[in-house]
Amino acid sequence: MLTLRIAQKQAVTKRISAFTLVAAEGDPLPDHRAGAHIEVQTAAGPRAYSLIDWPERQPGAWQIAVQREDEGDGGSRAMHALSEGDTITATAPKNDFELHPGDKPVTLLAGGIGVTPLISMATELAASERVFTFHHAGRSAGDIAYVDRLAAAFGDRYHPHYDDTAPLDLNTLMADLTDHALYICGPKGMIDAARAAAEAAGIAEIHVELFTNAAPSAGDSAFEIEIASSGQVITVAPDQTIIEALEAAGLDPLYDCQRGDCGICQTDVIAGTPDHRDVVLSQAERDSGKVMQICVSRALSARLVLDL
Repeated sequence: MLTLRIAQKQAVTKRISAFTLVAAEGDPLPDHRAGAHIEVQTAAGPRAYSLIDWPERQPGAWQIAVQREDEGDGGSRAMHALSEGDTITATAPKNDFELHPGDKPVTLLAGGIGVTPLISMATELAASERVFTFHHAGRSAGDIAYVDRLAAAFGDRYHPHYDDTAPLDLNTLMADLTDHALYICGPKGMIDAARAAAEAAGIAEIHVELFTNAAPSAGDSAFEIEIASSGQVITVAPDQTIIEALEAAGLDPLYDCQRGDCGICQTDVIAGTPDHRDVVLSQAERDSGKVMQICVSRALSARLVLDL
């Protein structure tokens, strides 16, 4: 864990603030690549925030941006309550959303505050002179961050879209990107719609990151999971994830993001019907019912038998 000092806090929009972070003791910060995030310990628990690397990145400092969610569980409000000079505790950078090497053109697609990891990707792509285009969608011009700065940094490669004046047509966009690698970050609804359009257009390389933590749905009910290797049966409560139930039973499942976007917890399903809530699986994989992401997905059947 790292102790970081808030060197600067700056309002970006009415709801988004940028935080410049430095090591509290002046030590060098760990290196990272585009797409990396840190987990900050807040009063509401750990929260993941992507590191933003601009072309003019400040040496020895990190930047994150936090959107205040007044109806959320308090993590973003706790961050917005902090001031310059305050210290926070965070993990070293992790990365489940790296740029893949190659010469294939890249399209970056952001929804709202999901733009932050894609800024770093655009910076890396521009430095390597790789062909890319950058689409950024939001409700209105006043709701999305960094529009002017992104336009200045990336020129005609950057394309903002506003739902209230000129909404993005995902089907039209994807039809022109069949030879591109696609990187998407934003809320789940946008990711699901963009992924469906991309798959329909025949785009083969799709990478996603969900920018919000997974939340339970109203009406969730308890179900059972059976561990195929031992026959042990564990009940998953309505307000509990499969990961949490496994850990409460003394097991040690492999996982990372707990948002359903990294794929590390993917598990084979031997029997039962999953209720898929991830953004990793293709529609064909979901329809097969043979695999699931156990950090966020649940069951449509009374019991799932998992290959654990």
